[in-house]
Amino acid sequence: MCPEKWSDVFDLRIVSLEPPGPAVVGQIISGETGPRVWHLTIKLRFVKIDAVRCCLGLDVQLPFGITVREQLSCVRLTPDQCRVTYNCDFDFPAGWRGALTRFFLRNRFDSGPADSLSRLQRAAERRFGSSAVH
Repeated sequence: MCPEKWSDVFDLRIVSLEPPGPAVVGQIISGETGPRVWHLTIKLRFVKIDAVRCCLGLDVQLPFGITVREQLSCVRLTPDQCRVTYNCDFDFPAGWRGALTRFFLRNRFDSGPADSLSRLQRAAERRFGSSAVH
């Protein structure tokens, strides 16, 4: 897994990888998202990588004090199909800041992960082909 190529799939401009190289538990990806003039900073830290079971866990720090715990797993169904399970748990700052953030971003908590998964699906289909019926 090459995190430096994630910007090909996700709305993320990679700024740094610590340590550089293939993904390892503890590795931190620092990046930016949104319009380039805003420079909204995002940090992702790998907390679980299980290549045998095709599982990935990330802790994500988003702007405005939002944190996300993401779990992604993939199970082969047939030689040409798999089932992807994606869970994300959002956490907000305490008090009025968290309440305000939740209010203004409420629609993005559904559309953001769905958009990311759609981008991931399209990238996988480009790379491996698709025989799936939509």
